[in-house]
Amino acid sequence: MSAADRSAARPWRSLGALRSGPLAVRSFRLLAAGQFTSTIGDFCYAVALPWLVLSTHGGVVLLGTVLACYGVPRTVLIPVGGVLADKVGPRTLMLAADAARCVLVAVLAVLAARHLVSLAALGPIAALIGAGEGLFLPASYAIMPSLLDGERLTAGNAISTAAVQAGSLLGPALGGALVAATHTSTAAFAVDAGSFAVSALTLLLIPRRAAAGSVTGADAEVLAQAQEGTADAGTARPGAGGMAGADQDGVLALVRRSRVLQVILVVVVAANLAGGGMSDVALPALAHDRFGAAGYGALLVCFAAGAVIGTLAAARAGGLRKPAMFASAVFFVEAAAIGLTPYLGGEAGAAAALFACGAANGLGNVIFLTLVQKWVSPGLLGRVMGAIMLCAFGSFPLSVAISGVLVRHLGPSLFFPVAGGLVAAAMLGGLTQREFRDFGSRAS
Repeated sequence: MSAADRSAARPWRSLGALRSGPLAVRSFRLLAAGQFTSTIGDFCYAVALPWLVLSTHGGVVLLGTVLACYGVPRTVLIPVGGVLADKVGPRTLMLAADAARCVLVAVLAVLAARHLVSLAALGPIAALIGAGEGLFLPASYAIMPSLLDGERLTAGNAISTAAVQAGSLLGPALGGALVAATHTSTAAFAVDAGSFAVSALTLLLIPRRAAAGSVTGADAEVLAQAQEGTADAGTARPGAGGMAGADQDGVLALVRRSRVLQVILVVVVAANLAGGGMSDVALPALAHDRFGAAGYGALLVCFAAGAVIGTLAAARAGGLRKPAMFASAVFFVEAAAIGLTPYLGGEAGAAAALFACGAANGLGNVIFLTLVQKWVSPGLLGRVMGAIMLCAFGSFPLSVAISGVLVRHLGPSLFFPVAGGLVAAAMLGGLTQREFRDFGSRAS
């Protein structure tokens, strides 16, 4: 076979590997399909809600207040969602959250059809939808180890994340088309409600118990054998054996004694302080000054496309000997791309930098997510993911507030090297810790 023939055949071999990997697991296919559908609906909602408020002369103050009603409960209830995911199971919690949000968004569709727009009508519904999202998020990351074994987990995270990213690209287009065609938000809300119904149905079809051979199932088997005296509980993951008390003590006890988790949480805060301000303040300001609205849209598409490609590339990163070191190197690439975005010769250069930034972000995030899922026990994973999600979402308001001040005084261009430097500094700080460098490493 010629080199060209081998190159042409390689994508098909990769696709075959994916089909024999996570996609061969029925429960995983159900989950990925449900989350893809739900994400499309979420972004229809993101278009429909502002249009509903603004087109009925509600004004930007009402819109901001309704969005705050959504955002505050979402952030506050993320840790609660982590606890409940550990107590009742991530599948059960996700199913309940999706069913509730299906009903709530259907009520929004009725309000939109009747043009009933007020803070008294929209505020409580938005708050309950945000609460459902806060409960759902940690469980959505904690469920994967109960579906897949360790060999398929990285690829599963990559495919699932890519499906969500694809939904985030299709959802706004569908939502905008529906609103434009009907001149109301009713149809877009109805699509969102239907997407929650589909997601709830897929979760209902997933068995309640962890799949045999999955990461979670393997831990349960080791513990059962240990209780019978036929195996050593220390062979399970942290919290399942060697750190058995962690499940009872909670995530704070794990944070106190785990340098790895401490570093991860600090890096998450630092990275989101930089990333939130860059994407939501500095980038729009830069595009407004140089490229216009169409250019801004093109830059966002390039970042999203890079994120999808980087996420899918992570599917082949399951056999790394030093995964934390590799992911750290990837994040250094992201930091460099952020810093160079305004200085590469115009819109094309900025687009290339943001494509690289998205690819590095998608690849690095999936690797670290998988490491955490493999490391933390099932009885503690929801709470750990809740803590990570809280650090990510909780830093956003501070990020955009500080970024607004910095962009005003420094200008948008100079903000990008500052943001990239913060990401690089966070990773350098993490790499000073041996436990972080060796996180997830395989023996030679």
